[in-house]
Amino acid sequence: MLSAKTQYALHALTYLGERYGQDPIPISRIAEERKMPYKFLEAILLELRNNGILGSKAGKSGGYYLLKKPAEIQLVDVIRFVDGPIAQLPCVSKKFYEPCRVCPYPEDKCHLRKFFIQVRDATLNVIEGKSLQDLINMESGFPVEFSI
Repeated sequence: MLSAKTQYALHALTYLGERYGQDPIPISRIAEERKMPYKFLEAILLELRNNGILGSKAGKSGGYYLLKKPAEIQLVDVIRFVDGPIAQLPCVSKKFYEPCRVCPYPEDKCHLRKFFIQVRDATLNVIEGKSLQDLINMESGFPVEFSI
């Protein structure tokens, strides 16, 4: 399940993506127009800036802006930056692998692990290769292909 933090991040990025190439946008405008808590959004945007997705400009005409075109920002990366692993078990994660602490079986014998590898792969099959531009297109009513 996506956290509220990731949902806000994706909504804010969509807002910024729709205005790509324009002047930086103040947090207050994003928060007001997308109905997000200002302080929470501020922390999220800072995290996205620290991960190289956003740039910022200080001052009266300051705010945030995308560092890359919306088509170059992959949703799977944003989700991982904000929420961490896509996988629901640490032993099936591609980027954040850890052995399970509670599993009584060797990994190659664990049926739970085998099942959640399928869940992970199905999820990645849908979101890998999808960009912020795909979200913008969906919001604008353009069809976006998702394979399962």
